[in-house]
Amino acid sequence: MSEDLGVPLVIANPSAGRADGSTLERLLSGLRAHGLRPDVSMTAAGGHATTLARRAVEEGRRYLIAVGGDGTVHEVVNGMVDAESGRVRGDDPVLGVVGGGSGCDLVRTFGLDRPPEVLARHLTSSDTIRIDLGRIHCTGADGRPTLRLFANVAEAGYGGAVARLANRLPRRLGSARYAAAIVGAVPEFRRVDTSVEVDGGTTREPVCNVVVANGQFYGGGLKVAPRALPTDGKLNVQSWGGRPIDVIRAQPQLRTGAHLARADVREWSSTSVSVSGARPVAIEADGEYVGVTPAHFDVLRQVLRFKL
Repeated sequence: MSEDLGVPLVIANPSAGRADGSTLERLLSGLRAHGLRPDVSMTAAGGHATTLARRAVEEGRRYLIAVGGDGTVHEVVNGMVDAESGRVRGDDPVLGVVGGGSGCDLVRTFGLDRPPEVLARHLTSSDTIRIDLGRIHCTGADGRPTLRLFANVAEAGYGGAVARLANRLPRRLGSARYAAAIVGAVPEFRRVDTSVEVDGGTTREPVCNVVVANGQFYGGGLKVAPRALPTDGKLNVQSWGGRPIDVIRAQPQLRTGAHLARADVREWSSTSVSVSGARPVAIEADGEYVGVTPAHFDVLRQVLRFKL
């Protein structure tokens, strides 16, 4: 690396699907082969990665590597960047990501869904890019106002209900948690009369789900937002007017992005979006349940350096 970022800190989630000893050891072996010997911290509970990341950058670390799923990346990002001020903590740190979870979709947007040995070469290069982060203002699970950042995709509605249910299921189930939650959330969710306010105006209609995307993929490779660019200072916003069962049936279309042609899907590009409705609905960010509507989403433009 032409820029001296110091000794990297690998933050790994041992319970995130494939983020097992094999993935981590293969990554560390590859990094050492390229002359990089990082320190390693294993997460012990939910929220621990945020604590580790914040402490690291505030103590001067300039290079963090998250190993896990989108939820692990979500926690690390919320440690590296202060949601309230919208500013990165520390000395302009760099984030690297190695997908090791049941659903690490952020890396797919950058073509980095590769074996750890291949990623080791990327992680020791000098190539970085500044990426946007999304920010959510909503009512948290504790009933109080909360701010949360997301790197990839957030949802309000059926997608939030799926994440809330999945988060209640045992972590040992891995990706099966989400498969079970997708089906389990159908009976309890009904469309809600919803107001979606974007840069171009406000739409009011019954809605099943609102997608707010920074990255292009979610759900283990579904191309939900093919026009999303994590560097353009905008969010890709979609409202789904169908029923939860219609979202499930649209899975084949979601794999290619063809769902955008559906009559029950609206799409916008916007710097912000406000979502409110006749009743509160659940919100998820990077697969993690964060609270309920009403909610406001905006962009922190090119706030974080990302290792390519």
